[in-house]
Amino acid sequence: MSLFDIIKNAVTGNTNQGPSSPAGNAANTMGNAAAHPSRSFSFQALPKNVGELRAMPGADLKDPHAVLALFVAALAEYPNNKQAAIEMINYLKGPEPIANRDIQLFDDHMSKPYIVRSYFVGARPENDYTATMPYTVVVSENPYSRDQFNQGYLTLYVQSGGADSPRPVQLRTKKSTGEWFIWTQNSVIMDIRIPVSQDKWA
Repeated sequence: MSLFDIIKNAVTGNTNQGPSSPAGNAANTMGNAAAHPSRSFSFQALPKNVGELRAMPGADLKDPHAVLALFVAALAEYPNNKQAAIEMINYLKGPEPIANRDIQLFDDHMSKPYIVRSYFVGARPENDYTATMPYTVVVSENPYSRDQFNQGYLTLYVQSGGADSPRPVQLRTKKSTGEWFIWTQNSVIMDIRIPVSQDKWA
């Protein structure tokens, strides 16, 4: 089994959403948002460096949903190896690398490694944000996700097991290549409910 297995699911339960390859499904991704209310991306292992990230399906950056899933996977390395994580983040940000002020924000929040773990399915405060294997990230849209699509922007969402509502991440396309890059990302590192094991009032 490959490092990266993509599974598509609709919120309605309809799983007949077309081919399973993120690269091969780029055209479908650009279609009607209602046809893809949510998609799940599963990882047997998380990337440890930019070389591993670039070897994963979806790393051609043509599928914005896959780009966001890879971004969450890359973030998981930040508490272990900050430099390697930044290199992966910058690959996914393309022409606009992460700003120094944002790195400082990441440093402040990634002292709580459970924040990024919370984006994997099964991770909840009650189980100290332990993900169900394989690591799975659900990427969704809402009716407003494509309001700026004609200008080259798409807003996608990932759900944290410790937050009440999904966190938005805006992506931007490079028109000359058709690649999608992370454009705004800081919402995914904002505070969430602490693990039960750290909650003195639990």
